[in-house]
Amino acid sequence: MRQIHEAMKRGETSCRAITEEYIRRIEAYDRKGPSLHAVILVNPKALEEADELDRIFREKGPVGPLHGIPVLLKDNVETADMVTTSGSLSLEHYLPDDDAFITRKFREAGALILAKANMHEFAVWGESVSSILGQVINPYDLTRTPGGSSGGTGAGMAANFAAVGIGTDTINSIRSPSSACSCVGIRPTIGLVSRDGISPYSLDQDTAGPICRTVEDAVRVLDVIAGYDPADPETAWAVGNAPESYMDYLCPDGLKGKRIGVLRSLFGDKPEHEDVNAAMKRSLDAMKEGGAELVEVSEPIDTNYLASKVSVHLHTLKDDLEGYLKSLGDKCEYHTVEALIDSGKIHPGIVENMKTAAGLSKDSDEYRSRTLKRLALKTQVMKLMADLKLDALVYPHQKRLAVPVGESQVERNGVLGSATGFPSIAVPAGFSRPTESAPEGVPIGLEILGRPWSEGILISMAYAFEQRTGFRKPPFSTPPLS
Repeated sequence: MRQIHEAMKRGETSCRAITEEYIRRIEAYDRKGPSLHAVILVNPKALEEADELDRIFREKGPVGPLHGIPVLLKDNVETADMVTTSGSLSLEHYLPDDDAFITRKFREAGALILAKANMHEFAVWGESVSSILGQVINPYDLTRTPGGSSGGTGAGMAANFAAVGIGTDTINSIRSPSSACSCVGIRPTIGLVSRDGISPYSLDQDTAGPICRTVEDAVRVLDVIAGYDPADPETAWAVGNAPESYMDYLCPDGLKGKRIGVLRSLFGDKPEHEDVNAAMKRSLDAMKEGGAELVEVSEPIDTNYLASKVSVHLHTLKDDLEGYLKSLGDKCEYHTVEALIDSGKIHPGIVENMKTAAGLSKDSDEYRSRTLKRLALKTQVMKLMADLKLDALVYPHQKRLAVPVGESQVERNGVLGSATGFPSIAVPAGFSRPTESAPEGVPIGLEILGRPWSEGILISMAYAFEQRTGFRKPPFSTPPLS
């Protein structure tokens, strides 16, 4: 992004020129070529808006820190000038009355909303398949999923369909596609970024955050979208807890002197885990070479247990999603989970989860029990970090590689961040061994988790790690256009 702005200032490019190039790439690779199916809709007024941004730039200079920067927005984030489908045929024609909070923040910063990204329908799982557009394909291995639920953003950013992207995360859904698509994903502390105008899965655990190709770009986006929004009361907690800018934490020596706990219970020990473990060893060695002190942590945290017995995502889905659907009034024909199931306008792959959620509620002993378990988990992690004097915990986001198309995502560790609400960052940690379908290998992601409101510390470590390793590389399936 910084290079784009520098080229704009020198008169070497313009918002229109880069927007045209991104649209060319989407046209070449999203429904043709590898057919990634990452983009639901390209803004039909993108070039017109680009021209206006260029006019303002010539006459007045940049209006904000993202002036002229094209954004790929997950399609559960509302846009008043484009339909917002949440990946579902049931919302195929839903045009919001106004922008989501973060959409407004982007526009105020001078950004251009270029396109809406495909996603796992209503964000309810991790393979990124929807009734509106079908399965998103991983550009590094066209036989695999891109992670999810923000897989359209992850695949689109990997394929260079926009300058920056946005995902949402209830259990794994920013960090999973970042890990699977060699991107950087930031899941902020709950309350740092407003959820107003975003179709919810679980307001107890939902957040939005950047998915970008570099740490610096992700931080520039976070600076723009973070902050208090009266329409989302949870963001009141951000007041006094967020710095003026996270850019100050982009330190090349950000690993130096940090005590980082290696959470071994989140690693696998079977043959199918070998590629991930090998990448993690290289990554941990790089952290140590960068001046970090690595501490082996044997705390027996079981993320499968957390996902099935502690996370409240399915227990809140009915109440939170129905509250959103009812708020749409006559712009949405379906106002209940049962109506969505009966409509025939949702993907068959989410029907069972929807049926399960239809029988659950926040007004239940099970929900209250899980809420208490989440509180206990927060204290457990805080005490662990206090006892060992840790700045952060690290582990692979996914114990094994992203699964082939048609399979369910397995052995992901993102629930530790989502169930606690603590911030975490996924960064590229290398690739698996090459195969016929993945000539460069399949991307592997490392996750760094910290205390609430410690985004700055995490950013400093992620940036230093990225600068030292340079693991990211573009996918073979979407090369530069002639």
